[in-house]
Amino acid sequence: MSTIATVIDAIRTAVEEPLEVDDALRAAVVAIVEEVPATWAGILFAEEGELVLGPEAGSQDPATRVQVPVIYRGERIAELVVDGPGDPTVLPAIADLLAEYCLVGWDTGGIPWEAVE
Repeated sequence: MSTIATVIDAIRTAVEEPLEVDDALRAAVVAIVEEVPATWAGILFAEEGELVLGPEAGSQDPATRVQVPVIYRGERIAELVVDGPGDPTVLPAIADLLAEYCLVGWDTGGIPWEAVE
Protein backbone atom coordinates (compact mmCIF):
# COMPACT_ATOMS: atom_id res chain seq x y z
CA MET A 1 0.00 0.00 0.00
CA SER A 2 1.22 3.49 -0.84
CA THR A 3 2.00 6.08 1.80
CA ILE A 4 -0.28 9.10 2.11
CA ALA A 5 2.47 11.36 0.71
CA THR A 6 2.94 9.06 -2.30
CA VAL A 7 -0.80 9.02 -2.99
CA ILE A 8 -1.09 12.81 -2.72
CA ASP A 9 1.91 13.28 -5.02
CA ALA A 10 0.35 10.93 -7.59
CA ILE A 11 -2.97 12.80 -7.50
CA ARG A 12 -1.20 16.17 -7.70
CA THR A 13 0.77 14.98 -10.75
CA ALA A 14 -2.43 13.67 -12.38
CA VAL A 15 -4.29 16.97 -12.03
CA GLU A 16 -1.38 19.24 -12.97
CA GLU A 17 -0.58 17.60 -16.32
CA PRO A 18 -3.85 18.17 -18.29
CA LEU A 19 -4.64 21.58 -19.74
CA GLU A 20 -8.39 21.34 -19.16
CA VAL A 21 -10.05 21.06 -15.75
CA ASP A 22 -12.37 18.26 -16.85
CA ASP A 23 -9.36 16.23 -18.04
CA ALA A 24 -7.62 16.89 -14.72
CA LEU A 25 -10.61 15.57 -12.78
CA ARG A 26 -10.85 12.50 -15.01
CA ALA A 27 -7.15 11.85 -14.39
CA ALA A 28 -7.66 12.33 -10.65
CA VAL A 29 -10.34 9.63 -10.31
CA VAL A 30 -8.20 7.19 -12.30
CA ALA A 31 -5.22 7.99 -10.07
CA ILE A 32 -7.35 7.48 -6.94
CA VAL A 33 -8.39 4.00 -8.12
CA GLU A 34 -4.78 3.12 -8.93
CA GLU A 35 -2.96 4.75 -6.00
CA VAL A 36 -5.21 4.62 -2.93
CA PRO A 37 -6.09 1.90 -4.20
CA ALA A 38 -9.86 1.68 -4.60
CA THR A 39 -12.39 -0.24 -6.67
CA TRP A 40 -14.18 2.94 -7.84
CA ALA A 41 -13.85 6.70 -7.46
CA GLY A 42 -16.16 9.48 -8.54
CA ILE A 43 -16.88 13.14 -8.00
CA LEU A 44 -20.39 14.34 -7.27
CA PHE A 45 -20.84 18.02 -8.09
CA ALA A 46 -23.27 20.16 -6.07
CA GLU A 47 -25.57 21.71 -8.68
CA GLU A 48 -28.70 23.58 -7.63
CA GLY A 49 -29.01 21.60 -4.40
CA GLU A 50 -28.48 18.22 -6.07
CA LEU A 51 -25.40 16.01 -6.26
CA VAL A 52 -24.63 15.14 -9.89
CA LEU A 53 -22.12 12.46 -10.85
CA GLY A 54 -19.16 13.80 -12.78
CA PRO A 55 -16.02 11.87 -13.66
CA GLU A 56 -15.69 8.32 -12.40
CA ALA A 57 -13.31 5.39 -12.76
CA GLY A 58 -13.38 1.71 -11.78
CA SER A 59 -16.27 -0.55 -10.75
CA GLN A 60 -18.80 0.60 -8.16
CA ASP A 61 -19.20 -1.30 -4.88
CA PRO A 62 -21.60 0.83 -2.79
CA ALA A 63 -21.29 -1.46 0.25
CA THR A 64 -17.71 -0.21 0.74
CA ARG A 65 -18.38 3.46 -0.09
CA VAL A 66 -16.72 6.36 1.67
CA GLN A 67 -17.92 9.88 0.85
CA VAL A 68 -15.96 13.01 1.73
CA PRO A 69 -17.12 16.61 1.17
CA VAL A 70 -15.07 18.83 -1.13
CA ILE A 71 -15.04 22.27 0.50
CA TYR A 72 -14.00 25.56 -1.08
CA ARG A 73 -13.94 28.64 1.17
CA GLY A 74 -16.33 27.04 3.62
CA GLU A 75 -18.86 25.86 1.04
CA ARG A 76 -19.44 22.28 -0.05
CA ILE A 77 -19.05 22.30 -3.82
CA ALA A 78 -18.73 18.57 -4.44
CA GLU A 79 -18.30 15.16 -2.82
CA LEU A 80 -15.42 12.78 -3.38
CA VAL A 81 -16.87 9.27 -3.41
CA VAL A 82 -14.62 6.22 -3.20
CA ASP A 83 -15.59 2.56 -3.01
CA GLY A 84 -13.24 0.12 -1.28
CA PRO A 85 -10.47 2.55 -0.39
CA GLY A 86 -7.31 0.86 0.81
CA ASP A 87 -6.61 3.83 3.07
CA PRO A 88 -9.63 6.07 3.70
CA THR A 89 -7.56 8.45 5.85
CA VAL A 90 -6.02 9.95 2.70
CA LEU A 91 -9.39 10.97 1.20
CA PRO A 92 -9.85 14.32 3.03
CA ALA A 93 -6.42 15.46 1.77
CA ILE A 94 -7.36 14.42 -1.78
CA ALA A 95 -10.67 16.29 -1.47
CA ASP A 96 -8.76 19.42 -0.39
CA LEU A 97 -6.39 19.06 -3.35
CA LEU A 98 -9.30 18.75 -5.80
CA ALA A 99 -11.38 21.64 -4.41
CA GLU A 100 -10.22 24.33 -6.84
CA TYR A 101 -10.62 21.95 -9.78
CA CYS A 102 -14.14 21.04 -8.69
CA LEU A 103 -15.02 24.72 -8.28
CA VAL A 104 -14.17 25.42 -11.91
CA GLY A 105 -15.12 21.91 -12.91
CA TRP A 106 -18.57 21.40 -14.05
CA ASP A 107 -22.11 22.49 -14.69
CA THR A 108 -23.36 20.29 -17.48
CA GLY A 109 -26.91 21.57 -17.42
CA GLY A 110 -28.20 18.01 -17.08
CA ILE A 111 -26.05 16.49 -19.83
CA PRO A 112 -24.34 13.28 -18.62
CA TRP A 113 -20.62 13.81 -17.92
CA GLU A 114 -19.41 11.31 -20.53
CA ALA A 115 -21.56 12.93 -23.25
CA VAL A 116 -19.84 16.30 -22.89
CA GLU A 117 -16.60 16.83 -24.79
